[in-house]
Amino acid sequence: MEHIHTHLDVIVDGKPVTVPANIGIDEQARQISPLHAHEANGVIHIESPVKAAFSLGQFMTEWDVALTQDSIGALKADGGNTLRTYVNGKPYTGSPAAIVFKDHDEIAIVYGPAGQKVDLPSSYNWPAGE
Repeated sequence: MEHIHTHLDVIVDGKPVTVPANIGIDEQARQISPLHAHEANGVIHIESPVKAAFSLGQFMTEWDVALTQDSIGALKADGGNTLRTYVNGKPYTGSPAAIVFKDHDEIAIVYGPAGQKVDLPSSYNWPAGE
């Protein structure tokens, strides 16, 4: 049994982008993916009957937002714009889709001008019991 929580921040041009509620949840079919978000607060729930490694790429597929080494959705790193990824405040090199979720990680995807100052979260204030 796997049950952990991770927090995701997406920042575009210095502004936070909401990670929507109900990603990975199909209320009509009464089905829920092992990777899902109940609320629009960036908390990703990883709940699986088997212990396995789950990645940011898998969650982004549930969200239906493409994520590559140099793009998120339609936003591509080019002419002055960069795509950077951080885990617990530290730069992550390599494909962001390959980031494996660990309990209480803070993941930030940052897109925008190369020199732009961004308020980068390095942790999330987890409620008791989560």
